[in-house]
Order: sequence, then C-alpha cells, then structure tokens
Amino acid sequence: MKKKLIKDKILLFIPIFLLAGISLINMMLIKDSDAYESYFLKQTIWFSLGFFVIFVFGLLKPKFFFSYAKYIYFINVLLLILVLFWGTTINGSRAWFTFPFFSFQPSELMKFSLALYLSEVLSKEKRGNMKQEFKGIIKVFILTFIPSLFVFLEPDTGAIIIYFLIMLGTILVYHIRFRWYVFLGIGLILFLGVFCYLYYFKQDLLVDLIGTSFFYRVDRILTFVYQDSFQLDRALISIGTAHFFTGSSGVYIPEAPTDFIVALSISNLGIISFIFILISFFWLNFYFLVKLFQTKSKKYRMFIASFLLMFIFAQIENIGMNLGLLPIIGIPLPFVSYGGTNIIVYFMFLGILINLKKI
Repeated sequence: MKKKLIKDKILLFIPIFLLAGISLINMMLIKDSDAYESYFLKQTIWFSLGFFVIFVFGLLKPKFFFSYAKYIYFINVLLLILVLFWGTTINGSRAWFTFPFFSFQPSELMKFSLALYLSEVLSKEKRGNMKQEFKGIIKVFILTFIPSLFVFLEPDTGAIIIYFLIMLGTILVYHIRFRWYVFLGIGLILFLGVFCYLYYFKQDLLVDLIGTSFFYRVDRILTFVYQDSFQLDRALISIGTAHFFTGSSGVYIPEAPTDFIVALSISNLGIISFIFILISFFWLNFYFLVKLFQTKSKKYRMFIASFLLMFIFAQIENIGMNLGLLPIIGIPLPFVSYGGTNIIVYFMFLGILINLKKI
C-alpha cells in the first residue's frame, strides 16, 4: 500500500516539477535586468513554500481541513472586505495586501476556501425531492455569491468566473435532477439577455450599476475580437517568430511573466517548451480525473470536481488568450505564471488531493 502511494505521488510530481522548471527558467531569462533577480528569487521562494505546504498538509488528514472549512471561509470573506479598504490597487483592481517583501491576494485564497466549504456543506444536504435539492442549490449559490460580490467591487472578473465554476463542480457531483439544469440554464439566458440589452442600448445605466472599471473589463471581454491589443500583438509576434528549439529575437511582451507566460516561454525556449507544457497539463488532468472516479466519498469528489473545473478553465483561458482565441481576463497559468498567492493556493489544493484515499 505504501509503495502504491509513493508511486502515485511520483506520477503527480513529475509534471509539477516540469512546469515549475519551465517557469523558473523563464523568470531567469526575463530581459529586464532590474526585474530578473526579483522575479526569479520570488518565484523560487513561492515554489519552495508550495512544496513545504504539501509537506505540512501531508502531516494532517484531509478531514482536518474540512472540519474547519466554515471558519476558513468566513475568515477569507473578512479579508475580502478588508482589502477593499486597505488594499493596494494594481492594474485598476484593489485586490492586494502589500507588505515589505511580498503581496497577498485574498481573492486567490478564496478559491481554496470556497471549494472546501461548498464541498462540506453540500455533501451534508440530503437528496430525494425537489425541495431538498432546491435548498442545497440555494445554499451553495449564496455562499458563492457573497465572496463574488466583494471581488466584484475590487473588481476581478476572472476570479468571479472561477468561483461559479467551483460551485458548478459541487453541484455536478451532488447529482441534481436534470430539470434543475434547465431552470439554471433559463435563468442564465435571461440574465445574459438583460445584460446584453443594457450593454447595447442602455450603457449609461449599466455603468451606473456595475461601475466604470468593471464595465471596462466586461467591454474588453465582449469586444476582444475587434480590439487592437498591444499586449496580444506582441505575444503573437513572439510566437510567430520563434522556432521549434529556439526562441524569437527578444520581442517585448507586456505582462509577460503573468498573463502572457506562454508567449514568453515560446519566445525564450522555443515551441518545444509549449509542447512540454501541454503534455504536463494533459498528464495532470488525467491524473485528477482518475482520482475523481476512484474516490468514493461524495465530499471529496465534490472538492476534486471543483478543483478540476477551475484548473482546466485556467489552462484553456490562459493559453487561449495568449493565442488570441479568448479574451484577456487576467487568468494566470497554473504552476507556470509568476505570482505568489496563486502558486501557494494550487499547492494547497494538491496538499489535499494527494492525501485523499479511496474512502
């Protein structure tokens, strides 16, 4: 049994080490000499802390974290409120607590807190009739809406999308009746219909309702096909001029270490690095899918499903926006993009997932 667990963890860590290695090499090769040491050193620290988190989580059973899920969630909600008053504004979003040597983003931590708490809450809800299922859906919707509201005020479009994907993951495992998906679909269509009407015919009213900053972000998403983006242009040039084993000729890409890490990697290391990234993510996605179907506990399956939807969406969105196929909404690429809180949060998920047994 112990040998099987060791083998299981090795299968997980091979792609993680590969992605971390690609990330660190790219941080080392950043053209800005003033930023090189900062990016590389901090990213090395984040990965080191991430592996330490896995070690600490390995000393504790997963049920320990679920037993405190409620407190973790509400502490995180409190942090989301506090950051609106005392947070630092970066790229138009007041979402960071800034300290002398690092910054911290509560909206990233909420991804872990929300998945943990929704799985704990919904797994205890009984099924059997429409009333009970409705009660469960309303509970997880309210718990998802609360942090989404505060993140909306920052604003951070990408985080809100991920919160509702986490909610969807728990609902899918909960196995509600098909008619509920129909009702949810109709509700979503009506919401989008009203939103589109306001966007195209009553923009002044929409700006008053959601604020200028959030309207700008939504407008960028809805019109990304027609936009002339300097960031995207530079990213596509760097990709287009790169070779299979060698990069391009030092094309400058704004936000390269975070949003456009794929373009940066191809620019630095060639197309082969992108292939390694795709293989690593395919490996991890398959690993977690197997984990999902092997795990018998509904609570843990909800947690895995929430993570998997979030994880796959981040991959598709980040790679898609690097290739000009999807709008730029600031979703980092897991384990590759620069960023402390994001990396630590993914390692927190891993710390739970690798210690789940067939229960």
